[in-house]
Amino acid sequence: MSRKFRHIAIAGVVALAAMGCGAGRTEISPTRVDGVSTIDPSPQSLKWGACEGVPSSAGFQCATLKVPLDYAKPSGETIGIALVRRPATDKKNRIGSLVFNFGGPGGSGVSTLLDAAGAFSTLNKRYDLVSFDPRGVDRSSGIRCLNSAELERYLAREPSSDTVEETHLLTQFAKACEQNAGHILPYVGTLNAARDMEVMRAALGDERLNYLGFSYGTHLGALYATQFPKHTGRMVLDSALDPSVGMLDTARTQIKGFQKAYENYLTACVKQPHGCPLGKTTTKANAAVLKLIDGLQAHPAKSGDREVTATVARTAVAQALYSQMAWPLLTEALDEGIKGNMAGLLALADQYGGRQPDGTYSTLQMSLPAILCADTTERPNVEDAEKVARELKDQSPIFAITAASSAICSVWPVPGEDTNRHIDASGANPIVVVGVTHDPATPYVWAPRLTQQLRSAVLVTLKGEGHGAYGQNNPCIDNAVNSYLLEGKVPPKGLICG
Repeated sequence: MSRKFRHIAIAGVVALAAMGCGAGRTEISPTRVDGVSTIDPSPQSLKWGACEGVPSSAGFQCATLKVPLDYAKPSGETIGIALVRRPATDKKNRIGSLVFNFGGPGGSGVSTLLDAAGAFSTLNKRYDLVSFDPRGVDRSSGIRCLNSAELERYLAREPSSDTVEETHLLTQFAKACEQNAGHILPYVGTLNAARDMEVMRAALGDERLNYLGFSYGTHLGALYATQFPKHTGRMVLDSALDPSVGMLDTARTQIKGFQKAYENYLTACVKQPHGCPLGKTTTKANAAVLKLIDGLQAHPAKSGDREVTATVARTAVAQALYSQMAWPLLTEALDEGIKGNMAGLLALADQYGGRQPDGTYSTLQMSLPAILCADTTERPNVEDAEKVARELKDQSPIFAITAASSAICSVWPVPGEDTNRHIDASGANPIVVVGVTHDPATPYVWAPRLTQQLRSAVLVTLKGEGHGAYGQNNPCIDNAVNSYLLEGKVPPKGLICG
C-alpha cells in the first residue's frame, strides 16, 4: 500500500478549516476485553480541564484517558490517550458524546477538532463533540523517529525509483523508529485503538458509542463495531477503506484513483471561463505539469533555504486533489512553480506532511507507517513494490512511483497481525457508510465492499469529487448524516446524492 496516499484527509470544509471472514469477537465484560485481557470494570473518572494553548472562551475541554499499553497485561504499564471535547450547546436535548476520528492513520484528532469544530455545529447542539489522538499519535505517546530536519530531508526524497536508494531510505527510517520509539511500536495497531475506544466509551458514561469516522477512521469504526457490536450506537463511516485489500492492490487502486482525480482537475481547469494558465487543452496542461516535475527530478529547486524536489511537487498535487475546493490553490501553485516560484507547491506539500509554522512536524508521517505495519502481516519488498510502480508508470506518470512506499513494512522492526482486517458487525445497530464516486484516496469501490462486510450497514453515495462527503455543502448528504446521528433515521437503502 502506498504510505504516501493512505493519509489523513478530512472531508470537505473540515480539510480547509484544518489547513490515509468474520473473526471471533467478544465484548468487554467485567473481566475481559476481546477474550484477551482483564480490565477494571469501573469506568474511569476523567478530569476535564483547560486545553493547553486554547482560550477557555472557545468552549473546549481536555482530559487524559489511561489504557493498558498491552491489553494482554492489563495491570501492567499504562499510556495516556489525549482527549478533547466541546460540550453540547442544547443541554436539555443532549444525546451523549459523538466520537470522531478524522483519518490517517496518524492524524491528530485533538488538533483537528480544535481547528474544525465549527464545521459540526449542527451536531454540537445535541452531542458533546469528542476526539482523541490514537495511541502512537502526537499527544498520545506519539511516535517520533526522526527530528524535523531529518524528516524534511526524508519526505523530499522518498519514494525513489532507484531500488538501492529506496531500500536505504526505508531501512534507515525504520531503524530510527526502532531506536527512538521501539517501546510502543508493537502496540499501535487499530485493534488496540478500538479497545481504547471501548474504554473511552465507558469513561464518557455512554451506553453505546456514537461515532463519525473519516477515511482511516472508517476502518477504526468498522473494527470497533466488529469487536463490540452491542455497544455500537449511531455510526457513520465516510470515505470507506476496505481493510481486506492487500497492500499492493491498495496501492494500485489509489494510484488509479488519484490519476482520475488529476485528470478531472485538468478538465475543470481548461473549462474555466478565464482559461487555464497551465495550457489551453488538458494535453498541454498535463505536459506543462510533467515538464515541471521532470525538471525538479533532474534539478531540485529552492524556496528560501528549503529544497523543492520532484517528490515535493508530487505530494503537493496529491494534497490538493483531496478536495475540489483546493483545486484553485493547485492551479496557482503549479503556475507559479512553472515560473520558478515554488512556495505554493511547498506549502501544499507541508500540509500533507504535517509541518507546523515553526518548522516542526506532527507525528503523522511517523505514526502512519507504524500503524499500517502493525495492521498486517504482509511484507512486500522493494522489488515487488517498484514492479507495481513500473506497471503503472505510463498510465500515471505522476503517482505511480508512490507504490514504492508500500515496501516500508518489509524492513519494519516489529511484526504485524491480521485480526483487524476481518470485519463483521452482525448484531450492531445500523451503520451508515458513505462513498464518493471520484474519491482519489479511498476509491468508491471500497464503500460497497465495506458495507457488505459490516452486514449491518447501508450505503449512501455522493456523485462528486474529493475525499469525504459530509461537509461538502451537499444538502442530500448532510441531511442524511444529520438525520441519522441526531434522530436515528436510517437513510433509505441505496441513497444516491448528486
